[in-house]
Amino acid sequence: MLLLATLVASGAEASNQDVLEEVVVTATRIPTKLTNLPFAVGSVGKEQVQRARQQLGLDESLVAIPGLFFQNRYNFAQDLRIAIRGFGARANFGIRGIRIFADDIPLTLPDGQGSVDAIDLGSVQQIDVIRGPFSAVYGSASGGVINIRTEDGPETPFLSGRLNFGAYDYRQGQVKAGGQAGKLNWLANFSATKLDGYRDHAEYKSRLFNSKFRYDFSERSHLTVVLNAVDSPRANDPGGLNAREVAEDRRQAAPRNLLYNAGESLDQQSIGLAFRSDLRDNQQLMLRSYFVDRDFSNRLPFDVNSNGQGGSIDLGRRFSGVGGSYGWTSTLAGRSNQLIVGLDYDAQRDHRRRYANNQGLQGDLTTNQDEDVTTTGVYIQDVLDVTDSAALTLGGRFDDVDYEVTDRTGSGGDGRRSFNEFSPMAGINWSVREAINVYGNVSRSFDPPATTELANPDGPTGFNQELESQTATNYEIGVKGLLTGRMRYELAAFHIKVKDEIVPFELEGSGQSFFQNAGKSSHDGIEAALTLDLAPGLVGTMTYTWSDFKFDEFSGSNGEIYDGNRIPGVPQHLFNFDLNWSHASGFFAAWDMLYVGRFYADNANTVETEDYVVSNLRSGFRWESAQWVLEPFIGINNLLDKKYIANVRLNASFGRYFEPAPERNFYAGLLLRYGF
Repeated sequence: MLLLATLVASGAEASNQDVLEEVVVTATRIPTKLTNLPFAVGSVGKEQVQRARQQLGLDESLVAIPGLFFQNRYNFAQDLRIAIRGFGARANFGIRGIRIFADDIPLTLPDGQGSVDAIDLGSVQQIDVIRGPFSAVYGSASGGVINIRTEDGPETPFLSGRLNFGAYDYRQGQVKAGGQAGKLNWLANFSATKLDGYRDHAEYKSRLFNSKFRYDFSERSHLTVVLNAVDSPRANDPGGLNAREVAEDRRQAAPRNLLYNAGESLDQQSIGLAFRSDLRDNQQLMLRSYFVDRDFSNRLPFDVNSNGQGGSIDLGRRFSGVGGSYGWTSTLAGRSNQLIVGLDYDAQRDHRRRYANNQGLQGDLTTNQDEDVTTTGVYIQDVLDVTDSAALTLGGRFDDVDYEVTDRTGSGGDGRRSFNEFSPMAGINWSVREAINVYGNVSRSFDPPATTELANPDGPTGFNQELESQTATNYEIGVKGLLTGRMRYELAAFHIKVKDEIVPFELEGSGQSFFQNAGKSSHDGIEAALTLDLAPGLVGTMTYTWSDFKFDEFSGSNGEIYDGNRIPGVPQHLFNFDLNWSHASGFFAAWDMLYVGRFYADNANTVETEDYVVSNLRSGFRWESAQWVLEPFIGINNLLDKKYIANVRLNASFGRYFEPAPERNFYAGLLLRYGF
């Protein structure tokens, strides 16, 4: 820190390139300045995602956005757990309650379950996060929307390579190239990652390819094609430990996870197409289509549970969709009016087979069924400038979601479930002054169960016929603005009423999570963020989140009464502070600190985690010539060497709630780029 202070003091000649700029957000489907939106929205750019990062997860950069809570960066068999305003905290696998998109292509399944294993952090240009229910445009999204936009190729073609290495046998290689050739813009990125992990039985290997091609038919129309492939042959699951095991040896794996060789493998390919055209100066058309082929296998830490379901899963998944939207800008009563209408249709087929897990070897078949999900959604959104300083946003969406299961074992496990809902939304933004924007909104959302959440607790096949969809009504007010290009601020307060919240429980003796509805719950919170341009090249950001999430009415699976208990998995207090500094000479550094308050690990509120502070530091040097860029960098994770829990498994059986985080560890890397 003394070195950093000295370099800042000598940086009077540094340029003002880090002066804050207005951010344009596209996640709302009507591109709008961030400060003019009647919603809580956060955004991070390319440098925040890529520069001197390990690029192991979205949380590395999105942790600076209030309202978001991340767990589980280091267990790749369980996926990164993302919660926005409490939604998503329940997910034992995948991401729930949050819609994820990359270049207009959904990374969330038609049944509402998302994943991040296909996200290429090495080519991200911008990530926008809408916090709060936004089903009025995107469908089931009680928590919000994460919209990712990847880089375009520059006018001058380039080739770059990057090599990272670090503790726990971390290795990552990356090759990226792109450019402009006539009407064709292109960028491709390939990366390979290997990590043995801090804990035993936590090995991870993955290869990821991502490419984007945009062909400009004219100045008004272009077609974007996205190709993506993931090959992850190994992601072992070290499992959760109880408190005694954590105290004895934080790095050990759970005995049953070792015995049954728990973990997963993944092979996925996808293609997406998005066509955009300005039909006239005031009319826009967007059409999209995509197809994903996913083969997935998973070994759970049991042979056959008490429900007759085997612990070895083989899943063949195909999902695809088409969609389109039409936007029209006009005047209404002499005022500017922007209207967008759209249609989405998505379909998913899972061929799910489960076998006995004979200590890591595939045994007898226990479940063989096809699961089909189709969703149809139509939506409308309108933004009207009611005065010179106030805009009214109205919208709504109707969704129909149909599930069908076909049992191939002949045991009569066929079934159907259907859910449909209309989700309205209204918001207003008032620019009191150029730097003061006051807003408020009311919105409603719904989340139908994912196919994994519909797992039948009464037998090895079929759907749970008792589980209903979850609905949420959000009330929010806030203020935000950008002062003189040197201070960006926001403050939001919300109250969310949730009906039939979907929560996990473990059926005694099953070794597996099932799901049920809590009658009513409430989510109250405050989110604050402040970004300051402190000095030439030095930017500081502080965020704070206060969360008061409770069950209002909830009876557990065995008749337990949880009324008034806190919803597990989300801390009441969350604070993040980071400093980013760059100098005209090419030196740069960043330091961040995250405080996570206590939270409960179970519905009964009998197990509470310890609060913790984790801090990270990274720095490097960027050297540029006419054609070459050289950037070596180094980073320290968990700078203060704190012992904390990286992930808490909610309502886990046998007290195995805890997955310990790594101790202080180092990584380093080198980026080399050549422009032709």
